[in-house]
Amino acid sequence: MSNSNGTHIFADYVGFFPVIKDIEEWIIKLMESVIDDSLARRVHSHIEAFDGTISPPGFAAVVLLDESHLTAHCYSEQGLLAIDCFTCGATDTAAIIKAMDKALREISPDIKLKQRQSYARFTNG
Repeated sequence: MSNSNGTHIFADYVGFFPVIKDIEEWIIKLMESVIDDSLARRVHSHIEAFDGTISPPGFAAVVLLDESHLTAHCYSEQGLLAIDCFTCGATDTAAIIKAMDKALREISPDIKLKQRQSYARFTNG
């Protein structure tokens, strides 16, 4: 992807049934930590938990970056989790996704990566 100024990676998981409580707090802390360990600059973080009243139970989380974003969206009763990371510049998007994957597998032993797509962004012609 040397002809681009950014990389966008989508990772979709099934079987995400974490063995810890307070998954919302845990996931946002993980996302912030993974970003803080990268070359990206964290600007803002937010997580919204859904109790099933209006939307299905789960959460949506975002870490806004100077370079773009890292998001996580979960349908907890179905065990579905989507991770989305878009960065530009020298930030290693794949390393961010790899760190997220490693931590997710530790708290959800039956999780399976269903698909992973990587796209060059801000291409130069």
